[in-house]
Amino acid sequence: MTYHPKSDFMRVMIERGYLADCTDYQGLDEALTKGTVTAYIGYDATAKSLHVGHLLNIMMLRWLQKTGHRPITLMGGGTTKVGDPSFRSDERPLLGPDQIAENISGMKRVFARYLAYGQGQSDALMLDNAEWLDGLNYLDFLRDIGRHFSVNRMLSFESVKSRLDREQSLSFLEFNYMILQAYDFLELNRRHGCVLQMGGSDQWGNIVNGIDLTRRVIDTPVYGLTSPLLTTSDGRKMGKSAGGAMWLDGDMLSPYEFWQFWRNTTDADTGRFLKLYTELPVEECERMGSLQGSEINDAKIILANEVTTLLHGAEAARTAEATAREVFEKGGVGDDLPTVELGAEDLGDGISIVQLIVRSGLAKSGKEAKRLIAENGARLDDAPLTDAGLMIDAAALAAPIKLSAGKKRHALVKLIP
Repeated sequence: MTYHPKSDFMRVMIERGYLADCTDYQGLDEALTKGTVTAYIGYDATAKSLHVGHLLNIMMLRWLQKTGHRPITLMGGGTTKVGDPSFRSDERPLLGPDQIAENISGMKRVFARYLAYGQGQSDALMLDNAEWLDGLNYLDFLRDIGRHFSVNRMLSFESVKSRLDREQSLSFLEFNYMILQAYDFLELNRRHGCVLQMGGSDQWGNIVNGIDLTRRVIDTPVYGLTSPLLTTSDGRKMGKSAGGAMWLDGDMLSPYEFWQFWRNTTDADTGRFLKLYTELPVEECERMGSLQGSEINDAKIILANEVTTLLHGAEAARTAEATAREVFEKGGVGDDLPTVELGAEDLGDGISIVQLIVRSGLAKSGKEAKRLIAENGARLDDAPLTDAGLMIDAAALAAPIKLSAGKKRHALVKLIP
């Protein structure tokens, strides 16, 4: 990247590693120096919470606001009814309106941790594209909007092309998705003066569509900016772990497990993640990322504390670090570990250790739990667990027991009255 930005926002995007591509670097940079720019990112409501994979773009919106501009978080209450086909091998299952509303409610709670919403010049807006998509007249939409789209060009987009190259079906419903998303940009420009759409680099085709449509209909300068699709240094998709998605909702993933996810960052990723997921100065992030040996572990704890503080608050970060020290350094139990609470009716005459490992989230199935035990990866109160047939009764739960999968994943099992 040889471009030297004038605006604070573009400088942050480039210095911290958020920028993959931009439709017009100079034009956008000029707009950012002249006044408040309104930008949006769209989020389809396909789950009850956002996860770590969304966090990069949420941080982009946060930096946009911190540098004096106005972010829009656009909820896809309308587009979720269709489903984004981008880089998917099959059609998304369609959700009903009640499920979509519930999912949006859960996502809003997460955004409120990162962005200040309100009516001020740089206060964030929370919008839902169902507001304009639900009431569309199909024939009017085809005539006024559909005529601006070339099917030949839409077929050339990588997200569609990859699906067709594999001879996998792409329904007409899904094909309409990119037209609806483009229409979102047009409506946000009309209603709120929005001139920038951001998203992951897999959204490039959809973003360019929206820019083309807005320019054709309104003839106004609008821009697109994408972030890199992150993988960890060992090739895994960011935000995924052996235990499943790393949710940003404390009820779906405890603050301790969230903290531990960041503490387990590989050495090679530490500096990069400090720049992307914290607000520490760039020079400090680079210095910590270059540390070696035990010192890099201190940097990972700072990373975990900073990221957890942004989402769950400073107290949750302190508690998670204290629990981790107790568990790993002293072999203790720790009060903040994920906990399975069993009543007398759950326990009966006894419950198998395999069932407990599954219920605690340390394995996804009985088969996986048995394999964990067979491969010497399971521990019971820090002692190797070798008997997959072990039954746990009320006497064994007179005090809470600690289950472990490997060295880094733990859970408590408690008997409740």
